[in-house]
Amino acid sequence: MRMDKRVVSSDPDVMGGAPVFPGTRVPVQTLLDYLEAGDSIDDFLEGFPTVVKAQVIAFLERGATLAVNDAA
Repeated sequence: MRMDKRVVSSDPDVMGGAPVFPGTRVPVQTLLDYLEAGDSIDDFLEGFPTVVKAQVIAFLERGATLAVNDAA
């Protein structure tokens, strides 16, 4: 997935405007919930086949970049 693409989208007509993985109806919070519960990325992807691994990696990389920049 190219990094110039949005890694999260929000549209009032999709899941009530909750942040989702673009092109899906899967909230990014669901991924965070899986990871917090100790599940793997592969477990998440198995449950949500409309999300591809590149989207998850891009989301996590973007979050890490924002956290590092915020701390600087």
